[in-house]
Amino acid sequence: MKWTELSIFTTNEAIEPISNIIHEAGAGGVVIEDRQELEKDRDTPYGEIYDLNPENYSEEGVRLKAYLPVNSFLGETVSEIKQAINNLLIYDIDIGANRITLSEVNEEEWATAWKKYYKPVKISERITITPTWEDYQPVSTDELIIELDPGMAFGTGTHPTTVLSIQALERFIEKGQIVMDVGCGSGVLSIASILLGANKVLAYDLDEVAIQSTKLNVKVNKVNQQVVVKQNNLLENVEEEANVIVANILAEIILRFEHDAFKLLTPGGYFITSGIIQKKKDAVKQGLENAGFHILEVNQMEDWISIIAQKPEEDR
Repeated sequence: MKWTELSIFTTNEAIEPISNIIHEAGAGGVVIEDRQELEKDRDTPYGEIYDLNPENYSEEGVRLKAYLPVNSFLGETVSEIKQAINNLLIYDIDIGANRITLSEVNEEEWATAWKKYYKPVKISERITITPTWEDYQPVSTDELIIELDPGMAFGTGTHPTTVLSIQALERFIEKGQIVMDVGCGSGVLSIASILLGANKVLAYDLDEVAIQSTKLNVKVNKVNQQVVVKQNNLLENVEEEANVIVANILAEIILRFEHDAFKLLTPGGYFITSGIIQKKKDAVKQGLENAGFHILEVNQMEDWISIIAQKPEEDR
């Protein structure tokens, strides 16, 4: 089969929303080339593991590569992707140059070349994420390993929004708790929650691709008996309570269900939000406070914000 490689030159801020657009368009794979990965100081408390080649990265900052099958609908699909990306301006998202180029590749090249972008990475005190094909051996007895098959979405490493979310889960989850993962994506936060001691995770996403990816990854990590994966629009019609709710999605989406999150959390429960850009921080904080939450922490990694909020022990 022939594939068309769709290269999109954009900004770090736009990586996640454009990746979502690409998934919904039926892309057969996405590579995220962020040149910032080459410039980061890797001397961190967690000892990240990287093996990145500068030749694999664009000089122009961030480039997303999407793979679409060559068929009679290709032109229409590309036009829809372009329009959807332009629509991100409505949400005040910086899409940068938004320059798109097309080139043709064969299936064999696509199936193997992207693996060079994905290496094991230790993202918190206890958790390391590694692709399924890597023979990674833990370096400490308390290290927790998450194996992921990136499938239709993968990048140069672990995105800061995911890192912030997992670091928060590591600190706030207690043994035997129930967690809700809203916008579960690949399922990495659901898997981390179980490994960190949660008894059950309810994983929700509206995107069928995300649902299938989560189901695959929880099975690979042998936590499928504890993670319930359902296609759902945020927390609509959800009635079960949780001790922790985590949402690594856009700020605008968080502000669509903060009241539902407050209602479904047990008293003293935590709402961990990520995927927030700097200029949306105050709006999310205000929205959470208006819903009844107490803001515990505001954390930042690169240009991304995570807010940890708590439901008071006594409901207002």
